[in-house]
Amino acid sequence: MAYRTIIFFLLSIFFQNVSFGQYDSLSLLKKTQNDIDSIVNNAIQQRAFPGCVVYASLAGRPIFHKAYGYHRYDSINEVLAADIYDLASVTKVMAATLALMKLYDDGLLDLEKPIGDYIDGLGWSKLRKVTIREALGHQGGIKSWIKYYDEIQKSDGRYKRKTISIERSSEYPFQIATGKYLHKDFYNKIKKMIRKAEVQKHPEYVYSGLFFYLVPELVEELTGTAFETYLRTHFYDPLGMSTVSFSAGAYYSLDRVVPTEVDSFFRYEPIHGQVHDEGAILMKGISGNAGLFGSATDIARLWHMWLQDGTYNGVQYLHPATVDLFTSYQYGNKNNRRGLGFDKPLLQYDQAKSSVAKSTSPYSYGHSGYTGTLVWADRENQLLFIFLSNRVYPSRDQRALYQLNVRPSIHQLLYDYLSSAAGDSK
Repeated sequence: MAYRTIIFFLLSIFFQNVSFGQYDSLSLLKKTQNDIDSIVNNAIQQRAFPGCVVYASLAGRPIFHKAYGYHRYDSINEVLAADIYDLASVTKVMAATLALMKLYDDGLLDLEKPIGDYIDGLGWSKLRKVTIREALGHQGGIKSWIKYYDEIQKSDGRYKRKTISIERSSEYPFQIATGKYLHKDFYNKIKKMIRKAEVQKHPEYVYSGLFFYLVPELVEELTGTAFETYLRTHFYDPLGMSTVSFSAGAYYSLDRVVPTEVDSFFRYEPIHGQVHDEGAILMKGISGNAGLFGSATDIARLWHMWLQDGTYNGVQYLHPATVDLFTSYQYGNKNNRRGLGFDKPLLQYDQAKSSVAKSTSPYSYGHSGYTGTLVWADRENQLLFIFLSNRVYPSRDQRALYQLNVRPSIHQLLYDYLSSAAGDSK
């Protein structure tokens, strides 16, 4: 393993800050680029997504960064490599888990303590007894998700009191869509629904986002700092992650932000610059479950820090032991592949179920997002892979991204390239 890592590091220095296409004379690199181009262009033709950005780095050095297609199928705005995408559930690791790693690092969070020790107002619910470790590892048996937008409607379709109004006021200050304004205390409704959510008596692995909605409150209670401010102060700003933010449309021109879905069931309009996730928009766009936006290069900064054992540009952000703990399997003996917050490779590889390459190592970790995003870091091979797309445009019913195995196929090409390059160097 050490020999391969040295070879990959030397190759990364040679190809730093360039794309494969600038070395067309090298047949191996050209073939890899052509193969990636072929997969992506076919996927666009099959309407898996209107466009995407593919990024890869080796030992912290970019080796591939290319944009494809358009923001929409109208072929007007071409995707640029620096465009900003809705990351969906990648937020779970780049926001919620990241904050909890810092709290754990600082001795403020005990993974073995129950959620109820950190979140007030959970009453006698079963949820309060689930430990932080179980919740992050999706081993707490917590209900997967809640249709908040359904729960707040009456049988005649009108919204219940203190939820959503058709007019802005001091009581309903936050606009979530045209003619829809959120009550200022709506988070209490979300918290109540989560508190009442079903929790298995004998917990099994259930991928659940409900705990992640509570993380912003947990962070603020322990630190006295708002969730987004905490993240920006300790990580995003010092790492130079300028495009990584919640509600990107409030900070950047919509020409730079890629649209997601044309909502036909809740907001009834195109979603552009606001978070796609219905639960996150009901938290005013700031959630631990979804809500982050970002460009590939800014996303990469954080993941390079994790790959470098918590250090970036000579600054230690997290202790190596913390990074190792959170990115390792937690409940493998219970047929659960998850780390703490992070996704991990399947315990038994199945091409039909995997979002990543077969060749990725057991030491790798990452997360996927419902909008078509994927970020995956391999500690053993020092390979980072980022795939950004809006596969939910114009509708979430489009599942060709999965049917065509776009992301794992591209990911595998990168491993094939590394293997061949290492072989040629012997």
